[in-house]
Amino acid sequence: MADDEPHAQLTSKLVDSLYVEAMLLADEARGYFDSAARDDRLALDAADRVGFSCESLKVTTRLMHIIAWLLTQRAVAAGELTPHQAGEPDRRLGTGPTSDEDLLPRLPGPAAALIRSSEELYERIRRIDEGRFGEAPHASPARGLLSRLERSL
Repeated sequence: MADDEPHAQLTSKLVDSLYVEAMLLADEARGYFDSAARDDRLALDAADRVGFSCESLKVTTRLMHIIAWLLTQRAVAAGELTPHQAGEPDRRLGTGPTSDEDLLPRLPGPAAALIRSSEELYERIRRIDEGRFGEAPHASPARGLLSRLERSL
């Protein structure tokens, strides 16, 4: 395999499926955070209300990173970008924000479910992105780290 080829083929059917999933989740998040969340947020104490607002922004950020990445993959499939261009740092999956694990149990169930769903989708996309443009998958994270250390020495 050439250095500029991806490690795995990403089919347009998979991209389309993930895109639909991301858009449905984005619509669900928008619907919740724009309406039902208002009452849920008011039931929280002041510090948790701030955390709730931050978590809603994190969900949006994660989903926008995912959608941008999927649109890049669509551009590759359409011939508008080469796979090499899609693997450039500014076209890779952006770093998703980390949720406050201590806060999540105190949040309303629908908010926590949306946060978890966005994290799970982001992690699936991250693994695809790393498999396509990063190192070939290793048997374990420790072996991957060892391999990177060996190459740097």
